[in-house]
Amino acid sequence: MKRILSFLGIMAVLLICIPVFSSAFDFSQVENRVVEFTLKNGLKFLVYPDDEAPVVYIRTLVKVGGVNDPKGAAGLAHMFEHMAFKGTEEIGTKNLKMELKWMAVEDSLYGLILAEKAKREKADSARMTELEAKMKDATDSAVSYVITNEWGEIYGREGGVELNAGTGYDQTLYIANYPANRLELWMAMESQRFSKPVLREFYKEKNVIAEERRMTRESSPQGKLQEELISAAFTAHPYGQSLIGPMSDIQNYYRPEAEKFFKTYYVPNNMVIGIAGDVDPAHVKMLAEKYFAKIPAGPKPKPVLTAEAPQNGERTVIVKDNAQPVYFSAFHIPDINHPDFPALEALADYLGSGRTSPLYKTLVRDQKIAIAAQAFAGFPGSYYPTLFGILSVPSKDHTNAESDAEILKIIEKVKSEPIPADELEKIKARAKANFVNQISNTGGWMGIASQLAYYETFRDGWRNLFKELDKINALTAEDIQRVAREYLDISKRTVAMLEPLEE
Repeated sequence: MKRILSFLGIMAVLLICIPVFSSAFDFSQVENRVVEFTLKNGLKFLVYPDDEAPVVYIRTLVKVGGVNDPKGAAGLAHMFEHMAFKGTEEIGTKNLKMELKWMAVEDSLYGLILAEKAKREKADSARMTELEAKMKDATDSAVSYVITNEWGEIYGREGGVELNAGTGYDQTLYIANYPANRLELWMAMESQRFSKPVLREFYKEKNVIAEERRMTRESSPQGKLQEELISAAFTAHPYGQSLIGPMSDIQNYYRPEAEKFFKTYYVPNNMVIGIAGDVDPAHVKMLAEKYFAKIPAGPKPKPVLTAEAPQNGERTVIVKDNAQPVYFSAFHIPDINHPDFPALEALADYLGSGRTSPLYKTLVRDQKIAIAAQAFAGFPGSYYPTLFGILSVPSKDHTNAESDAEILKIIEKVKSEPIPADELEKIKARAKANFVNQISNTGGWMGIASQLAYYETFRDGWRNLFKELDKINALTAEDIQRVAREYLDISKRTVAMLEPLEE
């Protein structure tokens, strides 16, 4: 809680002082301290040394996410976020030889189960019952050799904090914060995680994923609405598929196929590691050569080539549930590297950021037809052409239709009238504050480790991180008006509404 309060306090100061700070602070000092090197296998490291505190912040970014999930196994990228903490050939097992023996039995039996399932209505139920009983015994035998959470226990015992990971549509990010004198331990463990992984407890973990889906999607009206929205907006591109995967895919995950997925995407030249903190770049390079250089190089994975066709009409999705109404309107926009994206982010900021935004003032403050309203650019991912979204939560006794009517008026106004000069300055101030927050944070430079890896992977090189202020300063009211006219086409939007069940 103390960290959260400190962060909010510092951000409050930044928001007030940012026009002075951002113009006075020389970001070239930060840029010039970054050291980059690439191992022979293609793995790139970006190192920002800073001895403010004896801590090192490490971010391993893998260019794999929901868009890369294979057909019939949607959610597999997310599954690996779970599997990456199960350990290696040396960590997490009491007897690797016996564990692998029973894991092979599991895979053999599950292959037979999948073959029986493929028969559909002709499947032999007695045979399925027999196979499932044998599968349970094999899983129990394999699990008996597992040292549960040994990875996390080592991490915590050695002073590590905030061990975590997250999967999006475009990337998977692994997070570690260690005392600076434990950098070599991290190198030893992390290199094993990607060179000697053991996908142990795979079939057991599927049940965890299935329960996560039930909680966040099937039992969540808002989760249902989100999935219905993206599947309606994207009919071809994989942004339209579930990030966690449909239940049938989760239940049919097969470890040999998962291992193939891992070998395709978890290759050194598809990964970038950002390190910031109390480190010597030369020492980091020496350790990287010692531990990571031995990971074999692999072919660069192919990008997603499927392109979403232009939307030629309005699409509407209505989800009925015993829940609070929610309104979501989405418009197709280009990817994050398109020249129009900064103006689209500014448009989203103007329409729906804070209590002075048109959406908040109209829907929440003045007319009181909603309890929340906001806009954003870059959903559900941003590396490929994506969506501009407007969200509203109607207040009691008010409807999605009322929100929609007012939102249409606001959109038409921003198309017909340039935003006021003072509003443009507020947008730039907030954007600069967000930029500063991205590359710094309370207690150290943990943000820059993430941003360096992200920009190197998705924004044509890490140096472009330090060109963001130029893009912000170059924005004009005419730019924002132009992108509103070009992309917020009401006749080509997707509307998703969560409506209460009729009594």
